[in-house]
Amino acid sequence: MAIDSSHVNINTKGVAENTFDAIVIGSGISGGWAAKELCEQGLKTLVLERGRNVVHKKDYPTALKSPWELTHRGRLPLAIEKENPIISKCYAFDETAQHFFVKDKEHPYVQEKPFDWIRGYQVGGKSLMWARETQRWSKYEFEAPARDGFAVDWPIRYDDLAPWYSHVEKFAGISGNKDGIEHLPDGEFLPPWELNCVEKKMQERVNAYYKDRKMLMGRCANLTHPTNIQLQQGRGQCQARNMCHRGCPFGAYFSSNASTLPWAEKTGNLTLRPNSVVHSIIYDQQKDKAVGVRVIDAHTKQATEYFAKIIFVNAACLNSNLILLNSTSDRFPNGLGNDHDILGRYIAFQNYRGSLSATIDGFEDDYYYGRRPVSPLMPSFRNVYKQETDFLRGYLVFWGAYRKAGNETTNETIGAAYKEALTEAGGWEVYMSMQGEVIPKHDNHVRLSKDLKDEWGIPQLITSVSYDDNDEKMVKDFLEQGAEILKKAGCKNIVPKDSKQAPGLDIHEMGGARMGKDPATSILNKWNQVHSCKNVFVTDGACMTSVGNQNPSLTFMALTARAANHAVDELKKGNI
Repeated sequence: MAIDSSHVNINTKGVAENTFDAIVIGSGISGGWAAKELCEQGLKTLVLERGRNVVHKKDYPTALKSPWELTHRGRLPLAIEKENPIISKCYAFDETAQHFFVKDKEHPYVQEKPFDWIRGYQVGGKSLMWARETQRWSKYEFEAPARDGFAVDWPIRYDDLAPWYSHVEKFAGISGNKDGIEHLPDGEFLPPWELNCVEKKMQERVNAYYKDRKMLMGRCANLTHPTNIQLQQGRGQCQARNMCHRGCPFGAYFSSNASTLPWAEKTGNLTLRPNSVVHSIIYDQQKDKAVGVRVIDAHTKQATEYFAKIIFVNAACLNSNLILLNSTSDRFPNGLGNDHDILGRYIAFQNYRGSLSATIDGFEDDYYYGRRPVSPLMPSFRNVYKQETDFLRGYLVFWGAYRKAGNETTNETIGAAYKEALTEAGGWEVYMSMQGEVIPKHDNHVRLSKDLKDEWGIPQLITSVSYDDNDEKMVKDFLEQGAEILKKAGCKNIVPKDSKQAPGLDIHEMGGARMGKDPATSILNKWNQVHSCKNVFVTDGACMTSVGNQNPSLTFMALTARAANHAVDELKKGNI
């Protein structure tokens, strides 16, 4: 149904009580940043979250529980796994964190092609259970589409975003080394986590052998040594428990709940409304701009409209596409800003299919302490500076070494001898995995079902996303090159694996409302504004023109902070 402001249905105490300076749709990583920046700039801001409220510390029920305090020792009952074949594939969906995930039946969608859509509907969204790897993009990622001829040219470059990377890094707290690598830019870092003894030896061997490949310590949003700004947020040092997906009572990793939302709240400018399923954005053709948002109460199903001068769409990539596609009017019959059949297209993700395992001899008298929350990495070494393979772009590599518990030589499976064997340290094992750049394609898209609706009366989303030959070649190359790297590092018993997992399980979906210079080939401009509706901003994964090979969350945060401050400036000038 087309909606315009001439016949909205106000069923509260009137327009005045439902009017704000800004509305932010979604409270996850990017939505939290939008709220923080807008509230700090003095805007009365409404944050709409479709899920329940989750209060930092108070609503992390398993955060401090030991395995024996959990009914199934952390494992999920088979019945739950059977009921949830999609979400059960996610590494973090277990007994300790299942309450943070959307179960398969709770918000259905149509898989035209296999796609594992992993979601978290609550205040904080997936910022509560993300993997916290944070790397800056370099100039090579922003220049790649123009250079290599895929997608469209980014309307910004690294230099446009660099000060905003610094802005969010200082506030969020990112640990890492200054490695001096051009295509993995250094940032504003807290002290890094340490490599263990085996990793140091592997690093020494590999870095000495290769000129274009460097094994490094990873960068992550866990506080190794909080600075004053993190202490002001009430956050503390990471305890290396590696239970982050349960919610951290120490506030040691960055999440909306521990960081940006409380910061926004203390300005006095934040209104947070959980259980608010956004139906659509309301467009006023006479004013040539959006005037508000229609919301369906998650429980009562009652519709309400809220109004604002600017609207930020941060519902997470696919839900942001869904909302924009469902925001129809006489001016935009195919979705807000969708004048050229671009909205919902060029959905991309990151390729995680390839992995390797191996063993390494020696170091029997060495162990390590703690459960480090980050993996070491190797920046991409494929097609960085020029095209040099039969596939486009490249992949970042995660790797690491660990010592297995338990003496595998025992034949006992029960009793005292078995328990004794478990107390012994086993051999050292090594893992390696890829995070590849997937090229956006026109055919990889999402659209609205014409027949099926969810329980809130909103069309279900259809996902039509798949791999192509470029992705297959990339997996093959990683498995070959990874095996070679591990061999040079001194590893043995190297086993390659292609998981063949469906797109989506990477949980790095991007695109659909991409940024670009030309309104005919993109939805958003260089400030993340909808080309044809300048007071609507999209700054989550939906805005991405290409996906890079680095983790995207830090880039979402930086883009959001940049766009929010631009929105405030434009509002003050009377331009929106």
